[in-house]
Amino acid sequence: MNETTIPHLTSTAAALLTESDAARIRAIRSRRWVLYPRAKQALDRLGVLLDHPRGTRMPSISIYGDSGMGKTMIMKQFRDKNPPSFDSRTGVLKTPVLAMEMTSRPGERRFYGELLAQLGAPQRPRADIAQMEQAALRIMEAIGVQVLVIDEVHNILAGTYREQRIVLNTLRFLSNRLQISLVCFGVNEAREAIGGDVQLARRFEQLTLSRWEANEQFEILVASILRNTPLRHPSVLTPKALRRILQITDGITANIFYMLSYLAIEAIENGSEQITDNVVEAWEPTFEAETAYA
Repeated sequence: MNETTIPHLTSTAAALLTESDAARIRAIRSRRWVLYPRAKQALDRLGVLLDHPRGTRMPSISIYGDSGMGKTMIMKQFRDKNPPSFDSRTGVLKTPVLAMEMTSRPGERRFYGELLAQLGAPQRPRADIAQMEQAALRIMEAIGVQVLVIDEVHNILAGTYREQRIVLNTLRFLSNRLQISLVCFGVNEAREAIGGDVQLARRFEQLTLSRWEANEQFEILVASILRNTPLRHPSVLTPKALRRILQITDGITANIFYMLSYLAIEAIENGSEQITDNVVEAWEPTFEAETAYA
């Protein structure tokens, strides 16, 4: 089977129709990347950073949004699209994109400890901050890091004012010294964290992942999810059903994925093989606190 014979599905989803029901359900439950316009816009902007010539005051991007709006999935997609590659000339594994998570309690030693861990560098228990800093600089320069991605940047706010200033100064120092771009992901409160350093904040282009509303962009999102969902029959939803989805999910991307995945699995199990307006209207929310699509 291919996309020409199953017009309502992508070729990947159509290929799954030859699998067992259990296999299709596993595929639906797995972490699925669905490219929709808002995510593509973010990835395109991040991609520009990789092509930017090194220099002073490198451009950076911050991506904000409520929990569950897809920030982490975009971050992982960006990292996975730009994996390390072996440079046979130098014998070094080049890593254009390095991703880390801001520690739950900010501090210079904790920050460098996490950074070195992501670099795979052994850490001496008694190393001082200056030694950790030099080790991180040396390795990042050697492997050719172009973009440093920091998830959960709002964790900076968990520190004291002094700790926040130190971490922000550290980010600015790394960007200046290595001539790299920074990409920060966080909830909306993260604006306050980055704004704590005016010089740093000026370098950031801000992208906001707002909650979905009843418009064409939302229709495209739902259509994209359905085209990637291996059901044998097309799922054609009316504007009323789409409004119901928005109402139930509060416009949160993770909840939208969860709801449509749940209904798709139900459609496989009961043999209907499609999501209809009636099942959307009848569905009762069963959202978990966190899902795989955050």
